Amino acid sequence: MGTPDFAVPSLKILVDSGYEVVGVITATDKLGGRGKKKVIQSAVKQYAVEQGLNVLQPKNLKKPAFVEEVRALKADLQVVVAFRMLPEVIWNMPRLGTMNLHGSLLPKYRGAAPINWAVIKGEKETGVTTFLLKHEIDTGDVLFQKSLPIGENETAGEVYNRMMEMGAGVLLKSVQALEKGNYNPLPQKDEAATKAPKIFHDTCEIDFIQPTQKVHDFIRGLSPYPTAWTMLEDKKMKIFKTTKEIVDHAEEPGKFFSDNKNYLKISTIDGYICLKELQLAGKKRMDVKSFLNGFKL
Repeated sequence: MGTPDFAVPSLKILVDSGYEVVGVITATDKLGGRGKKKVIQSAVKQYAVEQGLNVLQPKNLKKPAFVEEVRALKADLQVVVAFRMLPEVIWNMPRLGTMNLHGSLLPKYRGAAPINWAVIKGEKETGVTTFLLKHEIDTGDVLFQKSLPIGENETAGEVYNRMMEMGAGVLLKSVQALEKGNYNPLPQKDEAATKAPKIFHDTCEIDFIQPTQKVHDFIRGLSPYPTAWTMLEDKKMKIFKTTKEIVDHAEEPGKFFSDNKNYLKISTIDGYICLKELQLAGKKRMDVKSFLNGFKL
């Protein structure tokens, strides 16, 4: 059960390892592209169709007809990677239960956006966790974990790309352990839990009245999506990549500085955020030098 590209390596590694995947459950097709006329399939569906796998795309996970469809698959184990919250009648169905791959070192960063929040909070490492599903989201007993360092200027998107490959390996190890009954599930410590709620575009505006490091972490934690933004001369500007300068100055936070050639930076309370990749409304994403070729402050 999965939808985005993050879930594809996990499905692929099970197929490549010879497991019989009796069903792939993913999101319904959507209309997108210019004029919303193009049918867009999930990344998981695209891979599953290529492999000739049985694909189910329910709108309602509680619908009796879907529940019976899943029951008829007679799965020994269900594997969830970046999917929706499941009703108990579904996750409690297989004899070996249902396991989930989550993009954090649980109980830290429970929720929909664990990679984004780990970067926003300035963490030096994150990782993946496999666990057995139970009622409350991301709270089940832990099977395996593996940590992953986060680089000083690394974006959430870059962490995501490394994590999805690493996660597939941990997922395979977990499936093999469940198959053999060779595992020791560990309860999570709820008192150590932190939250990683879904992030919305409206909350991605940058507040420059903060330390430089916090602003830098906020920007890279939202890159490439949903993307941090600010206003430049009455136009919304998305910022994808930055570096930081921590220096004393007397400038008001949020002011732009540029030589109109090589650099564009914005003041914070204790330094500057140096823009490297950006996108002004109505323009394409570009590096700062290309941007300054056609735009003068």
